[in-house]
Amino acid sequence: MSTNTRTGPLEDLTIVDCTMAYAGPYGTALLADMGANVIKVEPPAGDNFRQLAPFPEDADRVGVETPGADYGAAFASVNRNKRSISLDLKDPNDREILLQLCEKADAIVENMRAGVMDELGVGYEVISARNPKIVYGTVRGYGDPRTGESPYADWPCLDVVGQSVGGLVEATGDLFGLAIADIFPGTLMATGLLAAVMQSRRTGKGEFFDVAMYDAVQALIKSNIASYGVTGKQAKPGRKGLVPFGLFPTSDGRIAIAAPVERHWAFLCQAMGRPELISDDRTRSNPRRAKNVEFTEAVIAAWTQTKTKQEVVSAIGGNVPCGPSNTIPEVLADPHTQARGMIQEFDFPGGQHKGLSTGSPIKFMSGDTDLYQRPPKHGEHGEEILAEFGIKARK
Repeated sequence: MSTNTRTGPLEDLTIVDCTMAYAGPYGTALLADMGANVIKVEPPAGDNFRQLAPFPEDADRVGVETPGADYGAAFASVNRNKRSISLDLKDPNDREILLQLCEKADAIVENMRAGVMDELGVGYEVISARNPKIVYGTVRGYGDPRTGESPYADWPCLDVVGQSVGGLVEATGDLFGLAIADIFPGTLMATGLLAAVMQSRRTGKGEFFDVAMYDAVQALIKSNIASYGVTGKQAKPGRKGLVPFGLFPTSDGRIAIAAPVERHWAFLCQAMGRPELISDDRTRSNPRRAKNVEFTEAVIAAWTQTKTKQEVVSAIGGNVPCGPSNTIPEVLADPHTQARGMIQEFDFPGGQHKGLSTGSPIKFMSGDTDLYQRPPKHGEHGEEILAEFGIKARK
């Protein structure tokens, strides 16, 4: 539940967040959970992620004032612990407000295409002239010319494109079902921002940095690229050097088992009632199991498919790396999830509906990373933010 108090190791960090959709907001959400004062700047029409379903039943989806939320679950998932102000950056008065916010902020982040903020008159050079200590971060499909001119700098990019051009699809054989080419760049943006702020506080000089989705995906497959550098060959999707290391069928689903290490393999063999496989020439070492992967996996599958996920866990859990392929309800019910406080509940605006939010995966012994404020309605905190920064209220 909401604590109503912003706490955490970053509570002295103020970020002007001009990002929308998923990649940028994911990164600033990580920072907000750790206490950063994240001010979400939205255009008059709002972040377009507000319009993505599913919605609470009384959501305001057509621009008519209602007691309900003007956003659905997708927006809520990456915008908790933030405050919203609506600014039209095509309007000189609102541009000036943004610049005044930046004068007192530690950082500003955005994820527009390269050159858009410059055309609006609020690019890095303009903002840094008002605040030389500020950190300016971006997430773009192909980066920013300031850090390296890409021939695709002006091209739009979304998750499926980032996964494809960066090599992830060919490395794995298919698209990830989750927006990994948004999530990982957003995470890297948060990391880069913290590094740049540390430098700014040490030197008194700000910095511009960017994360390209293309680059981030390449970083994800760095082991594949390193292997190619040695062999000159692209590893085929699904090729296994570690065996067993994958999913196996059970009577009620699937379970992951990873036992390439010999002590784990020996325990698994004993649990399966196949101790002879510990010394069998086909399976007595990981390299031999890799050469005989079909045989090895067939033996394990023959054992697991006669049992439930929980029965397999009861037999080898804690001794062999393993874990059931959990559904969302199973994840929510797992005692680990409960013990770690990873699922938190919040009230949608209007108080008629509740939502679920994942807690911060970055845990501190002080317990300071938490949900303290529900995701904001569009422009909900405008006057509050202006007053806090000593900016004259708009007419």
